Amino acid sequence: MVADVFAILAVLTLPWSTSLPGIFVSCWLGALAWVTDWRAFAQLLKQPICYLPLGFAGLAAVGTLWSDAPWGARLYAVGPTLKLLVLPGLFYHFERSSRGMWVFIAFLVSCTLLMLVSWIVLIEPSLSLKPAEQAERGIFVKNYIDQSQEFALCAVALAYPIVRLLQTNRRWLALMLAVISFGFLVNMSFVIVSRTAMVTIPVMIAVFALLHLKWRASLMIFCGLVVLTGLAFAVSPLLQRKAAAIVSDYQLYKQDNLVTSVGLRLEYWRKSLQFFAASPVVGNGTGATLGLFQRAASGGADRATAQVIGNPHNQTLAVAVQWGAAGIIVLYAMWFAHLRLFRGEGLVAWVGLLVVVQNIFTSIFNSHIFDFHEGWMYVLGVGVAGGMVLQARSRGEAGEPSEIVRL
Repeated sequence: MVADVFAILAVLTLPWSTSLPGIFVSCWLGALAWVTDWRAFAQLLKQPICYLPLGFAGLAAVGTLWSDAPWGARLYAVGPTLKLLVLPGLFYHFERSSRGMWVFIAFLVSCTLLMLVSWIVLIEPSLSLKPAEQAERGIFVKNYIDQSQEFALCAVALAYPIVRLLQTNRRWLALMLAVISFGFLVNMSFVIVSRTAMVTIPVMIAVFALLHLKWRASLMIFCGLVVLTGLAFAVSPLLQRKAAAIVSDYQLYKQDNLVTSVGLRLEYWRKSLQFFAASPVVGNGTGATLGLFQRAASGGADRATAQVIGNPHNQTLAVAVQWGAAGIIVLYAMWFAHLRLFRGEGLVAWVGLLVVVQNIFTSIFNSHIFDFHEGWMYVLGVGVAGGMVLQARSRGEAGEPSEIVRL
């Protein structure tokens, strides 16, 4: 019970804080260690869902040996991979706990409150906790990328229980969840949204339609989404600006080598491919990315080619630069193992699958496993859902978990 409380507190605070989730995860690890059956835990470690994340973090540690970066930079670059070490513990604990659904409900409640606060901050920006020079439209804490990730995940994840509740004639509860899901989508349409979320939401909806709806229903939903998307773009100045900025950013970068959001990503990716080609098997070593960009910088300070960064904003390239093809193989094997874990029906399998799918596709534009917020969303989401799926399989349960009936 104590470990469950700490897990719930970790996800409750994740949308609001960076320090509190780390504290509660540490407390959860302590509580778990006190009651762990280490023989059973050792057996669990033999499964690829566990040893691949451990291997990824281990590769980062070993990669410090052939890096030419200062040791401080090497050890600092190992840090973002260490959160993956928590995954086996989460699988183990929630394979035995009956309170995994509480964790997901806590995250949904926390994100719903944040969405309401976002509307309040839009009306009264002075209420934001961010410094005035860092203030963003409709952002109370953190940033619009983190907030968009949370809202997108919750909005699409709710599609499954809404459909199942409608099938069982529980219309009022289905309506309440639909209102919450619609609230997330409206907030992202008119307050603030990241371009990454704009790209990945249609992908997540398509995954839901393919897995859980008949082809006729999927076609109707697709046509409806096209119409709704068109209407949203027609009435939302925010979406219009975001879409127009993609084209203008690319043109400014390509023609004048100017610093733009789109241009910088393309420049980072171009150079990262060159760094990978120079050392394709085991990469340039942990923490070497910043030094490579510093040596490759050219042009004036206001030019895209002169910008230096330690993260190329693409998970595959971030791995490839440091650990080469070996790192890419481990990364994709881990994603594949976690996708296979969530094959099948049920709310929990759907949530777990959606967490992995979102991480894979958003990692095209960011290194989200390495990022604090998105990385912990992946670890906590996959760990809790994965443990619950393992529990259901060990009991020989089929179909949906009982939690969906009690929603």
